[in-house]
Amino acid sequence: MIQPVARNDRLPQRLRHQTRLRRLTVLATERLTPHMLRVTLGGEDLRGFASPGFGDHVKLFFPLPGQDASVLPVQGPDGILFPRPDRPAARDYTPRRHDAAANTLQIDFALHEAGPATAWAQQAAPGQPLLMGGPRGSLMLPLAFDWHLLVGDDTALPAIARRLEELPTGHHAVVIAEVDGKEDEIALQSAAEVTVRWVHRHPAPAGDAAALLAALEDTPFPPGEFQAWVACESGVTRALRQALVERKGADPRWLRAAGYWQRGAAGVHETLNDAN
Repeated sequence: MIQPVARNDRLPQRLRHQTRLRRLTVLATERLTPHMLRVTLGGEDLRGFASPGFGDHVKLFFPLPGQDASVLPVQGPDGILFPRPDRPAARDYTPRRHDAAANTLQIDFALHEAGPATAWAQQAAPGQPLLMGGPRGSLMLPLAFDWHLLVGDDTALPAIARRLEELPTGHHAVVIAEVDGKEDEIALQSAAEVTVRWVHRHPAPAGDAAALLAALEDTPFPPGEFQAWVACESGVTRALRQALVERKGADPRWLRAAGYWQRGAAGVHETLNDAN
């Protein structure tokens, strides 16, 4: 079947940013839920930072034991170059909230299995340094749809919260969000009309597709054409994407999917869209 020509007002816009490594300082930490910790960063290197897309990600570099996190590595023309034996662990995170006037940046950490990011966040304290790179680019998704669908696990909550805050009055969004339990739900603010369905996975482990697939299957969809955005564990994202296209009427052109992490692997962040 031949698809109709895409409307110009529904085409995403890609923006590129100059790659820059920034030395930031922890200003404050706040426990949002049992499994979500917010770290507020600042410093002179943050000036000029921009993150216009709700799905943007920056790369945070977590120092190895005994490593001086305040020393900047060499930055080559194609990115950041570390001497391989001294390369710190790096993970991608969504810039939750950037306040240019206050010169602060908030990053929300989903805390689960112990890893370098979780270990660092749990011990983070004011005054500690942290290296950050990016974002290298932004994908600006348009608003010209009848409604918007946002699906993800706790790792996607910062991006989902940002998107909802960006939606203006007169828009409608449906959110399906998986967390460990009731105590891990967060407040989601928006000027738009928002329907939120929380999915509690406990006692199932994170990265099991069953709960989100079941919730997606029996969530009523509003009428009209919609834009869908999905982000969670890579295998779960693939299963949700297939279900959306095959059983829920999602147009693949208006579906953006990403694997924010992968069971059994470290530091995975992948885009899972069809080429278009």
